[in-house]
Amino acid sequence: MIRSITRQKTPEEISGLLEPFTKIFIVGCGTCTTMARTGGQPEVVRMAKSLQEAGKEITGTMMIPVACDELTHEALEENKQAIAGADVLLIMTCAFGVQTIALHFMDKPVVPALDTLFIGKEKQPGTFDEICIQCGECVLGETGGICPVAGCHKGLVNGPCGGTDKGKCEVDAKKDCVWTLIYNKLEALGSLDVMRRYQDPKNYHVEPQPGKVLIPFEERSEEDGTQP
Repeated sequence: MIRSITRQKTPEEISGLLEPFTKIFIVGCGTCTTMARTGGQPEVVRMAKSLQEAGKEITGTMMIPVACDELTHEALEENKQAIAGADVLLIMTCAFGVQTIALHFMDKPVVPALDTLFIGKEKQPGTFDEICIQCGECVLGETGGICPVAGCHKGLVNGPCGGTDKGKCEVDAKKDCVWTLIYNKLEALGSLDVMRRYQDPKNYHVEPQPGKVLIPFEERSEEDGTQP
């Protein structure tokens, strides 16, 4: 499963962010941060207990099934009384969830309890690998569906480098060299000629910052069969 991977901020940082506030409402997420064990039900309970021991008043807690989707505001409305009684919302979700909730509560301070690290896939229970950096220039068609930009410590689009050793990465000897994985995949597919094509250096500014994509209404209507 693909998830936003997070880690909890240090107690000192969270304490500093919450220092001006007394009454706190805590929000967790039932998907990404539950899988990462950074903002699921157990973590929300521990956070509430820790803050209470520090002298804070917890007006309530809740778990939103998917904190970044369009139904978030409806879930929050079910706890509007407890939220109204809080000075601040402490959000134990990825940055997408934090911003979704912040947009809904324009009159309420929102504090993130987590740092969002990357988009990742669970390789084994509790172990997440970064699989996409959203670079805007996807090369998966030339690399057997394995991303070298996210998977290589050097971000090489023409590889492997001279440091690979028996299929392992020179930066992390416990990590498979992504270009060895790509080679093996393309060899099995009989497509090694694809790997031999030179790839231009990555343009990390392919999209202006901040990014924005607009799909014209007419195009959406034609695709899904709806009427304008």
